[in-house]
Amino acid sequence: MAERIENWVLTQHAEEEIAGRGIEPATVAAVLAAPEQRLPVRPGRDVLQSRVALEGKTYLIRVFVDVDREPAAVVTAYRTSKVGKYWSAQP
Repeated sequence: MAERIENWVLTQHAEEEIAGRGIEPATVAAVLAAPEQRLPVRPGRDVLQSRVALEGKTYLIRVFVDVDREPAAVVTAYRTSKVGKYWSAQP
């Protein structure tokens, strides 16, 4: 398990995006609390991701977080079936 983020807020943009994509806020919270992977996107922004089983398929939930502020700010999240495309082989 990767390093988790305990203190965070959802930006208005993130709230709109996850609602529009049918992702439950509890799913975002679960990924932030226990991510399988945490990868840098650019300085100050990380993506935390975990695989989840939904509707008989495995999806990857990706949560993008600005970590250069306190509390950290979730900027967006989405789910994808292209797990292999985004899954890092690096620990």
